[in-house]
Amino acid sequence: MLGGIGMNNKAEYTPEKVVDISNLSREDWLEYRKKGIGGSDVAAIMGTSPFATIRDLFYNKTGVQPVIQEEEESNWVAKEVGHRLEDLVAEIFSKKTGLEVFPVRVMFRHPLYPFMLADVDFFVRMPDGKFAILECKTCNYNAKDKWADEGIPAHYVLQVRHYLSVMNMQKAFIACLYGNNENEFVYRTIERDLIEEEDIIDQETYFWQEHVLKNVVPPHNGNSDLVLANIRNYGGFADKSIPEIVLSGLESKNLEKYLTLSEEKSQLEKRKKEIEAEQRAISVPFVEQLGQGCKAVLEDGTNRYRITYNPTRRTSVGKDQMEKLKNQHPDIYEEYTKTTESRTFRIKKEAA
Repeated sequence: MLGGIGMNNKAEYTPEKVVDISNLSREDWLEYRKKGIGGSDVAAIMGTSPFATIRDLFYNKTGVQPVIQEEEESNWVAKEVGHRLEDLVAEIFSKKTGLEVFPVRVMFRHPLYPFMLADVDFFVRMPDGKFAILECKTCNYNAKDKWADEGIPAHYVLQVRHYLSVMNMQKAFIACLYGNNENEFVYRTIERDLIEEEDIIDQETYFWQEHVLKNVVPPHNGNSDLVLANIRNYGGFADKSIPEIVLSGLESKNLEKYLTLSEEKSQLEKRKKEIEAEQRAISVPFVEQLGQGCKAVLEDGTNRYRITYNPTRRTSVGKDQMEKLKNQHPDIYEEYTKTTESRTFRIKKEAA
């Protein structure tokens, strides 16, 4: 069957088997992933990933470890839920479409571009006997709007187009479960587009050959928050003993733009504070009547207004108590505290 999966289409090539991943440990699987570009890597290369930049990907493929190690991923639960629910998403898809769905636990690679790897969630047997790809996703209810109006998150589209190329198939489905019943479920169809595929292959090829193989760090791309996180994690903690650096190769007009935006932001924040003060003043008589209550209703004959005044409580340790803990129980302090660093970028304009 494996040989037949890639032979449905016009182009005469069959995907090559890299390794059976059925019993592969996560560590070994990650090592195999470093030997090429996977479907979920493509968006980082193209600058559209919500999770990583091209430089993050480069460091991962070349084995460069960050200076500042992030703690265990804050979204690890969401990732684990997504992984564990893949079978359920596939089952829902099969029931809704009537199509046979089956897994093939193999890592494949493109025979013409061997750095292009594919771990496909499931395959679909179509009525005409050909095969398609099924990629299974989950998201929380608040993220369902990204799938509205037949939409598909851009990074998933790139992932699936990469798989279509590796597997030499013409059709893929992306299914997403965003709730706890089968009605909170969508699926989309992606047809192979050779023009878009060519662009993806070109960019993957350039990244792999000109950056990874030659060990040339790529320029930054993508979300600025991700870029700044990359600079921080791989650059290390700030060192105030370093003398003032004279910058070169940068344009002062961008600093002028930054200063202009800072002034605009300051004015907006001032207006925001004024609005919030006015809102607090309006709330006073309502809060007074609520007392210790947390919800109320007001009717004026035309509308009903439901008011909530809910508490938010948190437990904290004062600075003095923290200092005592550090001095009296340093072992406990070291085990349960974490030093983090944030840096503030400011500009002060002076005459030369």
